[in-house]
Amino acid sequence: VALSELFPRSLALGLELRGKVAAFTRARIRALRAAQPGRFGNVACVRGNAMKHLPHFFLRGQWFLGCRACCTRCFWGITVVLGYTLVFGVQGLVYTVTDVPELHQWMLQHFGEHPLFEPLPPAQLAADPLLPLLPAVTEEGQRARRAGRPP
Repeated sequence: VALSELFPRSLALGLELRGKVAAFTRARIRALRAAQPGRFGNVACVRGNAMKHLPHFFLRGQWFLGCRACCTRCFWGITVVLGYTLVFGVQGLVYTVTDVPELHQWMLQHFGEHPLFEPLPPAQLAADPLLPLLPAVTEEGQRARRAGRPP
């Protein structure tokens, strides 16, 4: 929700598998809209399985990955990463934030093994305006900080 104010011209849609979390997020967005009319109209949350239904929600190049999967027990792998290329677009960026170190390593490995993804050079990472914000504006980043881990 914090990214809504930081990027008011960009649309953000959260796909959340857990029903209670999706309901809480939707209620929070409704409350923010009611308290501050005209704001937070660019953010929404839908209960759904991002791994299964993601390509049906977006055009190419419109997606921010906020995966909270279960590492190697997860049902997505290299073939699903390939499917995600449909929504990234050419030179699309994947941002991942998690409070689970094993999940972070798993995502690095699988995106790194895929020939259509490559890490950004350090100079481009340093110039990215969104990257330093993600640990502070995402729930996963805040949980990682509270646990004393990097997000």
